[in-house]
Amino acid sequence: MSEETLTLEPKKHGKLGIIHCGVTREGFIGVGGDVSDIKDGEEIVFDRVGVKAVRKGGEYTFSKA
Repeated sequence: MSEETLTLEPKKHGKLGIIHCGVTREGFIGVGGDVSDIKDGEEIVFDRVGVKAVRKGGEYTFSKA
């Protein structure tokens, strides 16, 4: 894990730089106050905070977009 990427599992949270990221439950994430459902293999960009989230099974990776 570096300052540019953050990998989490369900029910875990952390920070990507100053932006809070979390996996509330399987398939549901929060980034900088925005929330979204995310399917396996899906990629979502949170434009407001410049973060991309990718889900691969039970692993959720957040990176600066």
